[in-house]
Amino acid sequence: MSRTTRLSPSLLRAAAVTGVAALALTACGSGSGSSSTSAGSGSIKVGLITKTDTNPFFVKMKEGAEKAAKADGAQLMTAAGKFDGDNAGQVTAIENMVAAGVKGILITPSDSKAIVPAVQKARAKGVLVIALDTPTEPQSAVDALFATNNLDAGKLIGQYAKAAMKGKTAKIATLDLAPGVSVGVLRHNGFLQGFGATDKDVACAQDTGGDQAKGQTAMENCLQKNPDINLVYTINEPAALGAYTALKAKGREKDVLIVSVDGGCTGTQAVKDGKIAATSQQYPLKMAAEGVKAVVSYAKNGKKASGYTDTGVNLITDKAQPGVTSKDTAFGLQNCWG
Repeated sequence: MSRTTRLSPSLLRAAAVTGVAALALTACGSGSGSSSTSAGSGSIKVGLITKTDTNPFFVKMKEGAEKAAKADGAQLMTAAGKFDGDNAGQVTAIENMVAAGVKGILITPSDSKAIVPAVQKARAKGVLVIALDTPTEPQSAVDALFATNNLDAGKLIGQYAKAAMKGKTAKIATLDLAPGVSVGVLRHNGFLQGFGATDKDVACAQDTGGDQAKGQTAMENCLQKNPDINLVYTINEPAALGAYTALKAKGREKDVLIVSVDGGCTGTQAVKDGKIAATSQQYPLKMAAEGVKAVVSYAKNGKKASGYTDTGVNLITDKAQPGVTSKDTAFGLQNCWG
């Protein structure tokens, strides 16, 4: 059983005096990390909790939050799970941030349902809670959601794939996220809707956790199950690059269409390099920056953000298809995760 180290009162006192604190915690069952950067004594405290601190998507999200907090003179506390799906780590992070006096928490839920009781406890204590990227279930469990419309992001690449297949019969593999994670379900369903297919039309479905190595293994399994696969949808670009590696090892990288979601800089470069045909680009930096601004506004005037704010999505490809709106990789690389 892993050990839990709670935020030290002496460290918190030091933060009030010096305006700089380096807080470390290990959440029970998670090994998640937490840190705090301050804009000075008495500043507004904002919490950011991501699924992990290693995924480039969440690294960019943290970057956006840090920049916005600095601009608004706020203190940002951050925490992350040890792995995607670490609900226990996120619960502990919420509890520690509430105890530290944050005015609001921005969170990308690892488990959209299991996190709800902890969110409700935080809101009952007057803390504004905003979901970023991944909605809770129900969505109304948080005060507000700032995110890409993940269903639309999936639809975009589904529509693109349909056009790019040019009438060829599709043998589809879906490399998904994990059961019960709303963002993965929405993207998957959107892809199928955009393509005009159902789960019955999928030749092979595998979960990858959005991980490149697991994406490669999943693709290898799918090729073993059905060597004729010619269309691959992936939950994100690390999974897509894993799929590409597996396909290349079989000499199939030229005749299998790979489409994805996220639009990170590495993923967009992979589109430019021809490894991925297209990706739906979203903007985590914007999600986090807007979230910080909403918390600061709440702290200053008591007005809570509410409802859903769509932070946008663009299809990125250098092989545009008729009837499908897209932008090229020059745009994508200039705006990747901005």
